[in-house]
Amino acid sequence: MSELMTSMVKDRKGGKIVGVPSYCTANDIVIEALIRQAKELDVDILIEATANQVNQFGGYTGMKPADFRDFVFEIADRAGYPHDRIVLGGDHLGPLTWVNENEVMAMDKAVTLVKLFVEAGFKKIHLDTSMRVADDPVDKPLTDETVARRGASLYQACEDSYQELLKKNPGEKRPVFIIGSEVPIPGGAQEQEDSISVTKPEAVAATLEEYKKQFASISDPAAFDNVIGIVVQPGVEFGDDEVFPYNRENAKELCKKIATFDGIYMEGHSTDYQPPQCLRNMVEDGVAILKVGPALTFGLRDGLFAMSEIEKVLIPEDKQVKFPELLERLMLEDTSKWAKYYHGTDEEIAIKRRYSLSDRARYYFAMPEIREGIDKLIENINSVTIPTGLLYQYMPIQYKKVRDGKLEKEARALLMDFVKDVADDYNYAAGYLK
Repeated sequence: MSELMTSMVKDRKGGKIVGVPSYCTANDIVIEALIRQAKELDVDILIEATANQVNQFGGYTGMKPADFRDFVFEIADRAGYPHDRIVLGGDHLGPLTWVNENEVMAMDKAVTLVKLFVEAGFKKIHLDTSMRVADDPVDKPLTDETVARRGASLYQACEDSYQELLKKNPGEKRPVFIIGSEVPIPGGAQEQEDSISVTKPEAVAATLEEYKKQFASISDPAAFDNVIGIVVQPGVEFGDDEVFPYNRENAKELCKKIATFDGIYMEGHSTDYQPPQCLRNMVEDGVAILKVGPALTFGLRDGLFAMSEIEKVLIPEDKQVKFPELLERLMLEDTSKWAKYYHGTDEEIAIKRRYSLSDRARYYFAMPEIREGIDKLIENINSVTIPTGLLYQYMPIQYKKVRDGKLEKEARALLMDFVKDVADDYNYAAGYLK
């Protein structure tokens, strides 16, 4: 089992400025690209699933935690990448998908959820109890005591599952834990914003102290020692058409406060689309875990749209997939995954369906018609030879790699390179690339 997370903590305690990219995605092409890139760089990899993607009821992917594990491992097998170099993470594990139920029912489901993640071998667990459930007061925020109490109960459920694993395998590694959630719901901001408020240092201190208190009340007195990070808002976010870059001056006091808690590092969510130097600055300042999700599938979508332009030139019209049109049709047939997130005129919303940075289109990529369309597009492109100038026109970054003998001019490899190009920024920030 990979020591990626514990070695990161050890290295940072020793003075090394290292980070860990956290890839949150359930798309097979994206995961394959990331795993192949990790193999090329000879590094371990952290791949995460959120509670709305994967849960005991299947989530929107149709997968339970063990299914997701097997899904990732099968991709790794195709790439020739060892399972023991993969860390699986569970993100926003808590009552996220059951907020319309009362505390007893929502937390009961959350307990089952975290147990299944631990039983399936996930080794990085983000306990997130920051959301209101049906019987919480609607006129005031949740107290730190309520959030931490619920978080501690989920930790205990994880510990119970881990102890069961130990009976089967005495060498089983203990999961590490992340707490807190100073961010919007998964997927980026829903509304246009003018600025992003950085988490207040005193709020972090109060949260950590309350968690320590609540963890001390459960059976394991050393429980909090297994917490390595807290989710904060360091001042980064993205929306449909905007990116808020990291400003280390604005986050200075937050970073100073976190540094006073030994062995606790910040996890940054919504780091998608950040400039690479901003990502590196975050790692240097203590945001040691950089979570990215929509930017990865947005990169894949970019590649699919570019490949569709090549298809228009090289493939007879009656055999073309016309992927952008296929995606648009399916998004209009089922508006539930984007309608409440995209606002504006009909023309503005039409652009957002295709090009919004929040990338609600990714929720359609698991549909059979989309999967068949992608497979057919790949088949179409592989049935012809792409002229050099045409490749340069629509895939200029990939053209240079093909020209230099670093990339095969094969459709799936070209698509995966769009994802790798996004991930390169995170590999640079983590210290894997210079």
